[in-house]
Amino acid sequence: MRYVTPLALLFVAPLVAPLAAQARPGTDGQAPAPKPAPPEGQKLKALLDAFWEESLQRNPVQATALGDDRYNDRFPNTLTAAWRAEDKVLTEKWLKELKALDRAKLAGQDLLSRDILVRDLEEGLESLRFPGHLLPINQSGSVATFFAQLGSGQGFQPFRTAKDYGDWLKRAEGVIAWMDQAILNMREGMAKGVVQPKVAMVKVVPQLSSLIAEDPEKSVFWGPVAALPKTNLPAAEQARITAEYRSAITGRINPAYRRLRDFIQKEYLPACRDSVGYGALPDGQAWYAFRVKAMTTTDLDPAIIHEIGVKEVKRILREMEVVRDQVGFKGDLTAFFRHLDSDPKFYFTKAEDLLNGYRDLQKQINARVPKLFDVFPKADYEVRAVEAFRAESAAGGSYEAGSPDGKRPGIFYCNTFNLKAQPKFGMETLSLHEASPGHHFQVSIAQEVEGLPMFRRFGGYNAYQEGWALYAESLGKELGVFTDPYQWYGRLSDEQLRAMRLVVDTGLHSKGWTREQAIAFMRENSSMAESDVISEVERYIVWPGQALGYKLGQFAIRDLRTEAETALGKKFDVKAFHRQVLIDGALPLDVLKTKLRAWIAAEKSKH
Repeated sequence: MRYVTPLALLFVAPLVAPLAAQARPGTDGQAPAPKPAPPEGQKLKALLDAFWEESLQRNPVQATALGDDRYNDRFPNTLTAAWRAEDKVLTEKWLKELKALDRAKLAGQDLLSRDILVRDLEEGLESLRFPGHLLPINQSGSVATFFAQLGSGQGFQPFRTAKDYGDWLKRAEGVIAWMDQAILNMREGMAKGVVQPKVAMVKVVPQLSSLIAEDPEKSVFWGPVAALPKTNLPAAEQARITAEYRSAITGRINPAYRRLRDFIQKEYLPACRDSVGYGALPDGQAWYAFRVKAMTTTDLDPAIIHEIGVKEVKRILREMEVVRDQVGFKGDLTAFFRHLDSDPKFYFTKAEDLLNGYRDLQKQINARVPKLFDVFPKADYEVRAVEAFRAESAAGGSYEAGSPDGKRPGIFYCNTFNLKAQPKFGMETLSLHEASPGHHFQVSIAQEVEGLPMFRRFGGYNAYQEGWALYAESLGKELGVFTDPYQWYGRLSDEQLRAMRLVVDTGLHSKGWTREQAIAFMRENSSMAESDVISEVERYIVWPGQALGYKLGQFAIRDLRTEAETALGKKFDVKAFHRQVLIDGALPLDVLKTKLRAWIAAEKSKH
């Protein structure tokens, strides 16, 4: 947790009490007895409430995403040295206050919350050792492209009132400052040898170019103007807003994107490295080890993770052989892969047909999830295409959370940029992963649990969240999907992708693999389209460790379910198990294991 600002005055009593508050002698000449100190749980609650408020001030975009409009006009420059210095001071302050509590007097959820936050803050301090601020831009996602989503009028930034429109223009100034600071930081990185791989950054240039429109009315940032709410805004207000947005796009936003693009193209790319792994960076092996620990919430060594991945890839290949035989394909598995990759019958030719296919699956799966669950999100989700300006380097599917009150639905983004990367046989498993009962269930249910502290409702751990979504894919047969052997192959194909990630991520960053080695490994062991493989490999290059969370998280949840089934036998209730996994928000894997094993023991003692 690294978005905090000083609100310490909420907790520090004045050195001298105001006169009106000082003790007065009683009738017996004695001061009244002091009030007892609040219980430790109450102290913790006050601390966590203040921490959360501070978090929102430090991360105002998160507040906007949660439907809290107080900070909609802010965007902090998180790349400055001053920000990092303040971050360190504030993180240390919160750690000190948390550790000052008497841990022995906390229990249950209070103790869990205290320990989780201490863990997160200590990890945040450790992260400051590494110069991530020198690598602010990559092709897989950055503030520069996220800003376009936010300002398009299609994201969670509200555009309902004149104030909303003004808020976004003020926020835009903060983003422009961030982009200019990114240039300064990348120059510093050039001097220190901390630069991105050239193969990744070459793709950033066209991304940024696509966000520069000479005609402001053709800009992605014109979207809110085109959708001006005419019913509640006078004509004069509409005219003023239109003029202000035209001026901002041409005079401030376009020039900022040009500065960033031209710097990357002319100065940064020539200085970028030919190597791709973090191992080639200063202190790179330690940096990667930290990333692995943070992204997996385990202490597993990269070499061990690599070997786990190799074994999983071989196991899944054997299961794919079974499907090949089942459908009667004549040829070896490599030929089967190329058949699935090349036969037109496995692919849509129109993006809208793909999107409608996912909408049909939404109805089918929503009708079936009550078979395995007794907790559900308040709101459903929408299926949308990934926006054109970021589609080329975006993942095949992704999820954006709705609002905690259920008024704004979640969004399942499907990438329609290359329909050959979206096979029909992969649709059931991708829907289970990104939507219900995957990310949509986990994220939505967590943020709706009102009894949890806010940092747990809206926080996240990569291995838990992606592990849950991959586990959700494995529920397909229990939900009555995967009846078509090709759809079951799609499930195996997606599981294979996650197994290959264990091999490729560790290969790139700890074993010195080249980009070409990684691509060849994935092509040899899957039927993925080459364009999809390239996009995946280049994602792992710039997001080291993130891809490891899927399989390791799935292993943890599946193993816990097996433990529960073995211990409880016929008394095992899958709905109760899923409820226990979901209702405490995202957790580090070791904490999840401790919690579920305690639940298993409690359930066993009942019978």
